[in-house]
Amino acid sequence: MKKTLILFMAIVACIAITAATPAKDGAQIQFDEKSHDFGTIGAEGGAVTHVFTFTNTGTKPLIVLSATASCGCTRPEYTTDPVKPGKKGKIKVTYLPSGQPLGEFNKVVRVRTNASGRRTTLQISGAIVPGTKKPEHP
Repeated sequence: MKKTLILFMAIVACIAITAATPAKDGAQIQFDEKSHDFGTIGAEGGAVTHVFTFTNTGTKPLIVLSATASCGCTRPEYTTDPVKPGKKGKIKVTYLPSGQPLGEFNKVVRVRTNASGRRTTLQISGAIVPGTKKPEHP
C-alpha cells in the first residue's frame, strides 16, 4: 500500500510539473510595444497611423488569424503570410478622428494568432482637439 501511494504521488507530481511548464515548441509572438499614444491630434487633421512590430520567437511559423478593433474609427491591417521563426511582422493600426467626440480616446485592437497565448491586445490613445493639428510625435 505504501509503494502504491508513493507511486501515485510521483505520477501526480510529474503531471503537475508538465502542466506548469510552458510549451516552447510552436509559434510565439513578442511585440516591441503593445500601446501607442498619438498625443494631441486635430479632429479634422486626417487619419493617424501607427505600426506595431512583433517577432516570432517560437520554432514554427506564426499566423495572424485576425485583428479586430473596438470601433469603426480604428482600422487594423496585418499580413496574412506566415511569419517564420526569428522574423518580424507588423500590424498597422489607423485611427480616424473625424466625427469622433473631442477629448481623450482609448481604443483597443484584439489580435488572434496561432501562438501559445493566442490573443494579444494592442492599445492606442490620444486626445482630439478642434482643427487640423497633426500628432506631436510619429
